[in-house]
Amino acid sequence: MTEIDWRRMPPLTALRAFSATAREGGFSAAARALNVTHAAIAQQVRALEDHLATPLVWRDGKQLRLTPDGERLAKALTDGFGLIQTAAESLRQATAERPLTVTLPPAFASEWLMPRLARFWRRHPEIPLSLLPDHRIVDLREAGATLGIRFGDGTWPGVVSEFLTAAPQIVVGAPDLLGGRTGLSLQDMAKLPWVREGDWPEQMQLLESIGLDPAKLRFNEFPNEELALAAAREGLGLHLESEALIEDDLQSGGLVKIHEIRDASLGYHVVRLPGPMPEAARIFIDWLKSETAARK
Repeated sequence: MTEIDWRRMPPLTALRAFSATAREGGFSAAARALNVTHAAIAQQVRALEDHLATPLVWRDGKQLRLTPDGERLAKALTDGFGLIQTAAESLRQATAERPLTVTLPPAFASEWLMPRLARFWRRHPEIPLSLLPDHRIVDLREAGATLGIRFGDGTWPGVVSEFLTAAPQIVVGAPDLLGGRTGLSLQDMAKLPWVREGDWPEQMQLLESIGLDPAKLRFNEFPNEELALAAAREGLGLHLESEALIEDDLQSGGLVKIHEIRDASLGYHVVRLPGPMPEAARIFIDWLKSETAARK
């Protein structure tokens, strides 16, 4: 492939003006095609002639004709712009057909999104989704993801973050574990077993914030949030969880809320890379927001 010397390349606006002039047969028609003025087209073509040091058009009465050099350049531009347009349309089509890839915490995927996903597909069957559950904060570029859903305060480098929903953390327990109680003192909570996921150090900080000493608590540890939540449902221990993820458990009485930690800085956020956003991503974000607003 011939290396392109961009310093010697004529300005793109001048090339586009000349190509439109050659295709449309005159400055006025080219101006209408490009939605600019007649004078702007004429100025760009003259600038291109100066840049190339050769005439490209000449007037024959009221008609505008191309010189031999103009004919050569017009053909090359038609071929070149045609290839660019074909490649651009191919990319647009590929982007439209590619699934909307979303990274998100596994528990958010299983407990919040999946029960609602049928509603999204009923409304937008044309948008395929690819979900990448991961408890880590995943780099969107490395994962090839368009969007991410993250829990935190909304400040992550290199991404645009939009608030989705508050996520107060609550201490819950199964009715059998609580023995009919709906509230526990700190002393009572310290005496009972707990279940937790292994890779969440912030959980220990939250327990400290309400006056518990994690070093003195008895933990049954599980490798991920879904298993820890399942263990809590079975009465294996108290559990600290985002209230947004266990609304059904609380409503059915399968889990009982005994303490709440409200931190306005924490919540679920939708993140994306800076720059243009695909239409499918905008539709999905709007739907997520409508779902969180509906439960308020």
